[in-house]
Amino acid sequence: MLRFPEGFLWGAATAAHQIEGGNVASNWWAHEHGPDAATTRGIVEPSGDAADSYHRYREDIRLLADLGLNSYRFSVEWARIEPERGFVSRAALDHYRRMVDTCREFGVEPVVTLMHFTVPRWFERDGSWRAHDAVDLFGRYVETTLPLVRDVEWVCTINEPNIAAMLAGGEDASNLVAHGLPDPDLHVADQLLASHERARDVLSQLPEVKSGWTIATQAFKSTGEPGAEEMVHTYGHPRDDWYLENSRGNDFVGVQAYTRTFVGPDGPVPVADDVETTLTGWEFYPRAAADGLRSAWELTGGVPLMVTENGIATADDSRRIAYTQGALEGVHACLEDGIDVRGYLHWSLLDNYEWASGFRPTFGLVAWDRETFERHPKPSAAWLGGVARDNGLS
Repeated sequence: MLRFPEGFLWGAATAAHQIEGGNVASNWWAHEHGPDAATTRGIVEPSGDAADSYHRYREDIRLLADLGLNSYRFSVEWARIEPERGFVSRAALDHYRRMVDTCREFGVEPVVTLMHFTVPRWFERDGSWRAHDAVDLFGRYVETTLPLVRDVEWVCTINEPNIAAMLAGGEDASNLVAHGLPDPDLHVADQLLASHERARDVLSQLPEVKSGWTIATQAFKSTGEPGAEEMVHTYGHPRDDWYLENSRGNDFVGVQAYTRTFVGPDGPVPVADDVETTLTGWEFYPRAAADGLRSAWELTGGVPLMVTENGIATADDSRRIAYTQGALEGVHACLEDGIDVRGYLHWSLLDNYEWASGFRPTFGLVAWDRETFERHPKPSAAWLGGVARDNGLS
């Protein structure tokens, strides 16, 4: 039995827009229903009611707890809290505060993300992250969330800013971790870093809060060809390493790892034909979590880490278990080597809306009926719950 530290967080993660449904004030709702949804953005279907978790969150948190998990990472939706510039919905703040309280009721540690890709329509209309006042606007939003995170220990400011900077040019989000990612908008990257730092400053008013952001660690690997090693740095630094280097001094960093990408002398190369791939076309690579943790530990100078997302999209749940087993073996090896890992949060609790790819890629530990919304835990859910109860991996 591979034992994990006392107090280790075992949980699952979700994102508001991907499970709540009816997020009509967000920029992504507008993208899903715009005239160029399919032709330009590659969006195959809208999110619609999604998993209706906005209304069924209590059922979902209870289910997570009943499985044996002790933490839940969820995001609060800026577009619901501030649906129009300067107007704050007290009802939305109360809703998300009830989610925190429900976690406490069921003995679940909440891990709250303040911005998971989506932003209000008005924020995008007024220039989004390129706007001169973007940092101030985000800081003002974080101020409004203080009552709902007042006793939350773990707060993620921004989800995957490195992906957000790469998608800033209007690219679709169906290719989040794969070869051929677009060039990052470096101005947007700077704005996101400044927004993160502003958020951390605001959150410092709550001494019990530990704040950080989550980074998509993409495990860029050299093909071994001449010039490939240099290209790994050239390609990878602005897409990954820069964000980790700028996380020094944070309370923690969330590592989000799924696969690896090989890089040759001319840049990233497609996944080889002879390797197992998932429903997103990514290589089945359980070592991604360990690779991400080791990279983050080195580049941050030893900031405490948490795996805030890790999983695969598959219709074969036995492969989900096998992938997660391999991932957790890697996490344990990192702990054995002295890396400070505080928890493992699987992506995802529920099958969800995977952005431009719609509902086809199934990442969830729990399936649900598109007509009735009835939840159906998969064998992988019971398996991971058992690991969590044992606080160990056999």
